[in-house]
Amino acid sequence: MESKPLLLDHVDMRLVTANGEADDRKSLVKLDPDHPGFKDPEYRARRNHIAEIALSYQPGAEIPAAPYTAEEHWVWQTIWKALGPAHRAHACKEYRDCIRRLNLDTDRIPQLSQVTEKVETLSGFRLEPVAGLVEPRVFLESLAKGVFLCTQYIRHHSTPLYTPEPDVAHEIIGHAVTLASPRLAELNRLFGEAVRRTTNAADLDRLARVYWFTVEFGVLREDGVVKAFGTGLLSSAGELEEMHKAELRPLDIEVASKYDYDPTHYQAILFCAESFDQMESDLREFLLRW
Repeated sequence: MESKPLLLDHVDMRLVTANGEADDRKSLVKLDPDHPGFKDPEYRARRNHIAEIALSYQPGAEIPAAPYTAEEHWVWQTIWKALGPAHRAHACKEYRDCIRRLNLDTDRIPQLSQVTEKVETLSGFRLEPVAGLVEPRVFLESLAKGVFLCTQYIRHHSTPLYTPEPDVAHEIIGHAVTLASPRLAELNRLFGEAVRRTTNAADLDRLARVYWFTVEFGVLREDGVVKAFGTGLLSSAGELEEMHKAELRPLDIEVASKYDYDPTHYQAILFCAESFDQMESDLREFLLRW
């Protein structure tokens, strides 16, 4: 179980923190003083090196390998040990099927190039590395091209079941697995196309809220049991356990598009579809008429 919820910035926009100390001015990655890795110079050096990989990356090229330590592979193992039974109990069938198709290494952090090769074969989606902050519109519009902008660093070893920002565990275990589903991948593309058609901040905000309550924190019923299909839930054992304490409301995408949420706590309210088919149909219809 996590001692804290998985914290994601607004709609999981690949955000890393800013506001570093004065002696951190030369760093590519700025960590808040309360970040678990703030006082660890080795971790910060690796974060900077991984950021450099992303900054030098040219779209379409082979993704360079990220340097992971034995300690970071241990973090990956620890996350999977918690998530294995949580997925069996709380993940929807579509997700569990994708886990089997991808056959991810649970002992070592897989390189992004290996994961994107598998995902692209299954759904046509490609993962591409980013160093950190990406504007919400840029992140969401990239989905229209079948591209998911992905971080490569992993959370600090002192908090293996908690991250204050989207890391490679959230990206792969959450997003990459769901993007291996052609049906979920298509919904992501439709989000990107809808965002391309927006002309003002209010409409972008509404789409971001829908993304939050579906792609990130969506739930549905299977044989009368509530299961998760949202990546923020599926990449966090704590979120999966806590989702059953949330107030469940029938999936109404128009309502969700106007509903506030708090990314700093476990979700108090979730919108629940009656089936995967209903979620897919309602969300597709909403995005196509946007």
